[in-house]
Amino acid sequence: MASQPDNASRRAFLRNSFMMIPAVSIAGGVSLTAEADEPAPNLSEYQPAFFNDEEWSFLLAACDRLIPGEAAGKGPGALDTNVPIFIDRQMDSPYGHADRWYMEGPFVLDGSPDLGFQYPYTPRDVYQKGIAMTQAYCQQQHGQRFEQLDGDTQDTVLQALEANEVDFASFGETQKLEASEFFSSLLANTKEGYLADPIHGGNKHMASWKMVGFPGARASYRDWVDQHNVEYPLGPVSLTGERG
Repeated sequence: MASQPDNASRRAFLRNSFMMIPAVSIAGGVSLTAEADEPAPNLSEYQPAFFNDEEWSFLLAACDRLIPGEAAGKGPGALDTNVPIFIDRQMDSPYGHADRWYMEGPFVLDGSPDLGFQYPYTPRDVYQKGIAMTQAYCQQQHGQRFEQLDGDTQDTVLQALEANEVDFASFGETQKLEASEFFSSLLANTKEGYLADPIHGGNKHMASWKMVGFPGARASYRDWVDQHNVEYPLGPVSLTGERG
């Protein structure tokens, strides 16, 4: 987000990102036991399991700026596809608790980026601390909470996070969690929720798969392996058997 891209270029970026995100197992820890006829929840009626009300308001607004909704026929946005629900559920999974990470330290906070994630924080901690400090920054700079700002100003805040121009230490962060690290987690989880199988809570009704032409979890392509330069005519299928 070094500059403010239009919605078309954001979607082109998502199409390119799709090839790097596995459709079956994303952030991890979600049981593949959902029933095929279990309806996707409505975002407006969903009660978060992890985020409190203030954190949830931030998440809704931030996801909406990262993958904004568009006019009919041009593709769904993050809120249309339940991306915040995906993130909330991930925070209550082994991934959110960092159950499968080595978390004993030592943490080399001033080391090379090649060392990877070096904070004594679970993904849950990163979200809670990152949201709190971003809100403090918004109050200091703009006198309002993030979700109360207009869209252009929200984009400016997200760009500042991405560029690491927000000093989290000035708002009480003692373990040197950087704004860019929080933004990176937020952006990655948003893309995952947008493109993952609906069994994980996002990609409601496989809307993003339909947009990019991804067939999903179809079991056989024998009739199509020798047909070149022919558009695949069948809609996607989810792991639960839902058909698009």
